[in-house]
This record gives sequence, C-alpha cells and structure tokens, in this order.
Amino acid sequence: MSRPAPRGANSAPSQRPLADSRAPNEGDGVETSPDVSDRIAKTTCYMCACRCGIDVHIKDGKVRYINGNKDHPVNRGVICGKGSAGIMQHYSPARLRKPLLRTGPRGSGEFREIEWEEALTIATERLSAIRRTDPRKLAFFTGRDQSQSLTGWWASKFGTPNFAAHGGFCSVNMAAGGLYTIGGSFWEFGEPDWDNTKYFMLFGVAEDHDSNPIKIGLGKLKARGAKVVSINPCRTGYNAIADDWIGIRPGTDGLFVLALVHELLKAGCVDLDYLLRYTNAPVLVVQEPGSADDGLFVRDDGGNPLAWDRMAKRPVNALDPEAKPALTGSYEIGGRRCVPVFQLIAERYLDETYSPNAVAERCGVAADTIRRIAAELAHVAFEQTIELPIAWTDWAGRRRETIKGRPVSMHAMRGISAHSNGFHACRAIHLLQVLLGTVDVPGGFRFKPPYPRSAPPGPKPCGKDAQPMTPLDGMPLGFVCGPDDLLVDEAGRPTRIDKAYSWEAPLAAHGLMHSVIRNVWAGDPYPIDTLLMYMSNMAWNSSMNTVETIAMLTDKDAAGAYKIPFIIYSDAYYSETVAFADLVLPDTTYLERHDCISLLDRPISHADGAADAIRHPVVQPDRDVRPFQSVLIELGARLGLPCFVDEDGSAKYRDYADYIVNHERIPGIGPLAGWRGKNGDAIGRGDANPDQLQRYIDNGGFWHHDFSDEQRYYKMGNRAYLDFAVEMGFILKAEPIVFQLYSEPIQRFRLAARGHGKVQPPDAERGRIEAYMDPLPFWYAPLEDDTVDLEKYPLHALTQRPMHMYHSWGSQNAWLRQITSQNRLFVHTQTATGLGLSDDDWVWIESINGRVKGQIKLVDGVNPDTVWTWNAVGKRRGSWGLKDDAAENNRGFLLNHIIGDQTAVDATGKRYSNSDPVTGQAAWFDVRVRIVKCAPQEAGFTEPQFERFAQPPHFEPSPEVLRFGAAFRMKREAAE
Repeated sequence: MSRPAPRGANSAPSQRPLADSRAPNEGDGVETSPDVSDRIAKTTCYMCACRCGIDVHIKDGKVRYINGNKDHPVNRGVICGKGSAGIMQHYSPARLRKPLLRTGPRGSGEFREIEWEEALTIATERLSAIRRTDPRKLAFFTGRDQSQSLTGWWASKFGTPNFAAHGGFCSVNMAAGGLYTIGGSFWEFGEPDWDNTKYFMLFGVAEDHDSNPIKIGLGKLKARGAKVVSINPCRTGYNAIADDWIGIRPGTDGLFVLALVHELLKAGCVDLDYLLRYTNAPVLVVQEPGSADDGLFVRDDGGNPLAWDRMAKRPVNALDPEAKPALTGSYEIGGRRCVPVFQLIAERYLDETYSPNAVAERCGVAADTIRRIAAELAHVAFEQTIELPIAWTDWAGRRRETIKGRPVSMHAMRGISAHSNGFHACRAIHLLQVLLGTVDVPGGFRFKPPYPRSAPPGPKPCGKDAQPMTPLDGMPLGFVCGPDDLLVDEAGRPTRIDKAYSWEAPLAAHGLMHSVIRNVWAGDPYPIDTLLMYMSNMAWNSSMNTVETIAMLTDKDAAGAYKIPFIIYSDAYYSETVAFADLVLPDTTYLERHDCISLLDRPISHADGAADAIRHPVVQPDRDVRPFQSVLIELGARLGLPCFVDEDGSAKYRDYADYIVNHERIPGIGPLAGWRGKNGDAIGRGDANPDQLQRYIDNGGFWHHDFSDEQRYYKMGNRAYLDFAVEMGFILKAEPIVFQLYSEPIQRFRLAARGHGKVQPPDAERGRIEAYMDPLPFWYAPLEDDTVDLEKYPLHALTQRPMHMYHSWGSQNAWLRQITSQNRLFVHTQTATGLGLSDDDWVWIESINGRVKGQIKLVDGVNPDTVWTWNAVGKRRGSWGLKDDAAENNRGFLLNHIIGDQTAVDATGKRYSNSDPVTGQAAWFDVRVRIVKCAPQEAGFTEPQFERFAQPPHFEPSPEVLRFGAAFRMKREAAE
C-alpha cells in the first residue's frame, strides 16, 4: 500500500498558488494588477483566535491590503472576511489615543488625558502599596490576549493568586473535560485527521472558532465523500453544510452521547485492545462502600495501579506490557472487593436509563436516529479500518510495521462547554472516542503538540498562603488532583477572589472571570483594592446580568466611596468597559506590536508538527499608545518584582520583544521554540539567540517543525514522539500517557464529601460535591432547569457569533458591520405560529432575570424549543466610535442582559455562580425564556437603553461614512 503524494496548500490542484499571479495584459490599457504596496510584511492575524498567517501590504507607511500567507501552517493562504477586514480594525475610529484618568463619575466616560509617566506612576504607587501589605488585594484578569504565559507569570511574581483569563467564561469545560480524561482536548489542543477521517461529528461548534482550518478541513471531507454529522440546536455555518444535522435540545448533548455509548456497549462494538493498551479501563477499583479508599485504585507498594491478570490469576502492574489484564469481573485483593474500570463503565451505561428510548424525548432526537448514528459509528470504526505502511515502536519497545486507525473523528466547542453540565458532557464525548479507539490514530481525533500530557497535567495551582513582598511558589492556575490541592483556608473558605479551586468550583483550571466583578463588589470572600483588567469587555458582552454588573461597577458605600475601589483597564478601543475605569492604559492594535503565540501558552501546532509564531510591528502607532505586554513588563521592573529586575535593580527586559527573546521559564526553554542557541541552530531547548525574532520575521512570522512519519500517531504511547516531547520540554519523562476514563482525582472529592481525608468540605457543600464530582461522566439537567418555572419560560435561548465576527472586536468594524449591523432573534416557524408571531415582529425576550427587546426572524433550521441570536452586535451609545443612530445602538440587542450571573437561592439560603459546579465554567447557554409580542408603540427600537457615554478628549468624531483606499487611488491617478 503506497502513501498518497502530498498535495499543496489546499485540497484541489486548481487551488494551488499561481507562479505568476498578475493578470495578463489584454491590450485595453486597463491595469488590472496594480502594485498595491511598497513592501509586504508577514505576521499573524488577530481578528479571531485562529492565528492565521497574513501578508500585510504596506503603502506609504499605511496598511493597504491584507491577504493570507500561503506558507503558513495554520491557514495555508486561506483568509476569511475577518482577516481581510483587519485594515478597518487597525484604522478604527474607536482607537484610544492616550492614557486617561477619570474626572467624572465612574461610567460617565469623562476623562482627562495624561502622560505615560503619570499613568505608570499612579499604577506603580497603587500596586506597590498592595504588594507591601496584602498582594491578594490585586485582582488581575485578562481577556483573549493570547499571552497568558506572561500575564500569569507576572501575577505569580507579584504574589497574587487572583489571576485568570478568558477561558473561565468561554471553554474551560471543554479544556478540563479533555485534560482530565485524555491529557488533551479539542480546539487548540487537537484536531481531526482531515486527510483520513471518514465520519466526522461536530458538537456545539459555531463558525467563528478555528474557522479557516475547519473550512479547509471540511472542504477535504466533502471532496472525499466523508460524512459530516452536526449535533447543534442551530443550523448555521458548518452545521448548515453537514450531511446530517441533529437539531438537539440545548444542554442534552451529554445524554445523547451516553446513549450512543449504551448502544455501542450493547452491540459489543468497542476497541478492547485499544482500551487495554492506552487507558485505565483494566485498572482495579476498590468497591467497599463506607471505606476511606472506596472508589480509589488498587496500587502496589510503589504506587502503581494494578490490574487483574486473567492468565496468572493475580494482580499485576496495569502497565506491565506482558500482562493479560481482565476488563470485567469482580476480584478479592487483601480482603477487599475490586472490579476493573471497564466493569463500572459497562454497569453504568448499559442501564436502560441511557437507552435511546429513554433519552429521546429529553434530547429532542428520535430513538431511531440515535440508534442509526451509533450503528454508523460502529460500521465506520470497525468495518472501514485504516492501515498505513508506517513502522513505529511503542513505549514498551514493541515494534509494529503498520499504523492502524479507526476513521471516526470528533470536534466540540463552546456549545458543549457553556452549560452547567458541560464538564461531564465533554468527558462523555472523549469516552465515546476512546471506546471506539479513535484518539490519535489515522482518521481519528489527533493531538497537537505540546499535547498529550498526563491526565490531568501539571502543575497544581498556587496561592493558598499569599504573603507580602513574596512571589507565589508557582503559577496561579493549574490542575488539582484532590482536596489537598484546593485553594481554601482551614475553614474551607476560598482564598481566591473568584472562588476558583474552592469547594464551589474544584477543577477551575482557567478561573472564574465572570464572577470577579460581583465578588469584588460584595467583598466576598474578602475586599480588594485594585481590579486590573486587560482586553475584556466585562461591562458588556463578557458579563452576565449586565444591568446589575453596571450597577456594581458604580455602586458606593455609605461613606460615598466606590465599593470596587480602583479599576485599571487596558484596551485598544473605546469599549463599554473603558468608561468604568479609573485609569486607562491604551493598547496598540495587533499590527503595531510584538506578540508571542507560544508553546508555553496557546501555540499554532498541528497534529503532524510543532509550531509557534509571533506578531511584530508592521506599522508604527500614530497615537500615544503602548503594547500592554510591554507596559506590564515595565510595571514589573518599577515594582522590583523578582525576575523583572537584575541584581542592581535595573530592568531585566527593555520591552516585550526583549522578554520574548531572553526570558527562560526553565533553563534553555523560553517563549519561542525556533532558532534557539547562539547560532540559531537548536529547536525547543537552547540558549537565547539575539537574532531569534528576525529569524521568525524572515520565515514569515512562524516556526514549524514536521514530525517524522513514525512520530505522528499514537503520541500517548509512541516512543519516538515521547522522546521528542521530553527533548522539547513538553513532558518530564518518556512514559506512556494513560487515558483516564475513570478519574481517581475526582473520586477523592467524593470521598471527602463522605467524611474521609484531612481536607473536607463545609457541611453545606457536601451534597453538591457528592452529586457532581463523579469519577465517570454522567448527565444531569442544566441547573437553571431546576429553579425556573419551565411552563412559564419554555424556550432555551442561545447566542453565537457569525463567521465574520469575533467577540466585540469585529462588530465595530466598518466592513464587517455592513454584513451584520443588527442581530435578530431566530425563532422556529412552527414555534412562532403557535405564539401568534410573524416575521420581523418586535418581541420582549423575558427570563427570570429581566427582559430585553429585539426583532425576530423566522427560520426552520433551529430546534423548535430554542431561540438564538448573534452575540456582541448590540452596542451602548457612545462606545466603539459608532454614531448614535447606528443600527447596533438602536436595533441590536444583547441577550446578556437577561442571563443571570448567579443561581437561585438553594435550600441552605445560598446562591452560587451561574456555572458548572465542577469547573466554574460560565453557564451562558442555560437561560430559559419566553417571548411576547411588543405593543405597536414599543416596536422599532431595542431595550434596555443606557445613558450615552461621553467621549474621551480629542476623540475623533464618528464619521458619517468610513472609507478606506480612496487616498491611495487618488495618489496613483495623480501620478498617472
């Protein structure tokens, strides 16, 4: 069997780049290929989190045109509408121009311009006083900035545990669900094998995430005739081109998946050999209710998990390559009953409660459809197996001459994550993949370096005992392995302001950014002094319960002081949150600064190779603004933070670019993996190279290392890959990574709830921990369903972003606004008919948290019990450089206004964050609503409306028409 020859950037030969892209001279005197630039700068896009390579055409010192970089490993020259429209992002009238200090009431938008020295002095004095007394009183939270390795490290050196980033309100369920199960996850952690898969399932994937790679991949699947199955309440984007759209009821994906597991187990369609080699399925679990080790693994004296050897009739090391482990049965070891993990899996999911007939009505999916999907999965996995002629050696030295794979792959994103049951739903999807034997095999879901890592990976979070003038022992964010790792005091109270890693959110790997403003306002669990935020629109589309959030930001105590004492905020644009800051540090655009897309953070690797990238200034700022990362580094030096100053007290790094090149997290490993060593001839590990950034620029802004054939698959147990991962610093030892279908760390929490162990939850938390910290994935209804009158509020309400926009960034962009400047509420035609509604009606969308008004659009491609809309289109007057009569201000609406940030009061009188009880992930998609037609006089404009923000000094007035390119054309025509 020969391996197919590699193709070009895209799948079809006709899409390969032309050697000469200039149009032929047709003799009519019309120049159809004018020179549009003086130079082309290659860098990395920032119009979404895809991080594609772009060619930025510069003319007369200004950006003239942006197209895709054909050599870039992420997009291979493909560029989307967002990327092309980066010009209008860069030249947005909403750009901030100078540091600002508040002069009027918070939220008014009244500021005076100040110089950078004054701004940095204010910040330094404030932060220095906090660090000398109680570093916890700084809460530092950042948005989708893609530099978490720097910002988290800075927080660690400052000494505050109160740091988190975007993931806590976006996708921590997706990330933690995978990292605690297979040591990797979807999105930036892995990808489908686009070239070999024959059956592809998307769960909750909107078209704004990873858009160019997914579009390229879907094109390959369609060209090969592979089947695409979409599980999503909404039929848009990728879901609209699926061969099979399953319009599921929101929040029931996990139940649907476990019904598939039920059918596969019932039919015996699971990959037993895969389970034995790469998972903990044969590991023995103690079954002694009431004991302190009930539900834990049976281990030998060295701590190694044991399995039952069915031939030797005795317990053996589960990783012994010579063992013949049993997957089922009951055994007595040391007087204690034990069963393999797989026995527990079979007992749970073969129960009739997970049968298609039992779950169909709840999921809104016919039982026959569930059975059909399960049969299709089994057929492709076991009847259409792939075998590639590639020799490889596993971790135990066993040589194989071919690589086998089951060509079923899956991808999931925020539609799964943003529910209060999302952690277990994500784990269920990974359980399904592993049972089929489709993880990191040809045709399956594949890891991107630096993953996989152990499940869960290290390190653990630090910050339980923050002390003045003392760095933390490690990073603020991490992965707990049991109650002993929680960040709680002796009474069980949270020691972080967002309550991450507490009994309320034990596995909060990304923190709870959505809880910060409320907790700071309430002084719960303690008051803070300064809230420092970067690029996170927490006063608008990044906040739940927006009306109350705005009130919290402006609330005062009895003495007239703000309850949130001081807010420092950095952003490039005049967003809704800038107006609530006391000190504003203006950031640059992505074309004016250095950035590092690092293997220490969120790299651009793909399954067949490791990669990272940079951004670099392709034009110089025309305003008095500075890159936030460089500002943070200067603040670190002014504060004298360890590792930010040399022994003589001088600044260790000139700016972020200097940090990127010279910083080492551990000896030899820094932010960038390419061109390390004095001569630039090392990768991954090596001395700092002063020419490193230039080498990246010369190479198109990225570094990429292709794996050898023998390294590409089975990374969890492939000796060649594991050795490489150790050399690169991805893992410490070349040991197999065992998939944890049953999570012993989670079981330790359940034991604590039952009264075992030295660290136990407060009595009020025991029931919650017992219920949700289950070592096997299970399904429960979204938490809001238990607290809402579902007859009064019968509809699910969702938001997602269109392919041409991302967060708030795109919805202020003049070119992209022409595509979508008003969002509608999409309602199923049948549902609207039952409510007496017609197309274009204005309605009130009501939840238990309030109401918002918008205009509807009737569609058929949505679950009938679900309504949805585009997020982040509706704006507040005075923000984003928009004119007051902009459609976004008057006809666009924000569903966040009616999404609660807390749960209802429980039986103990307590309210929790509206989050997944395992990870603290924001439950954006649990809200239940009803829709009511507006009175005629109420139609035509959105509500609620808020007072217009004042404009900062010297802020450019919003233009009547925003044009770009005319000046270039006029200059060219004048020259002719």
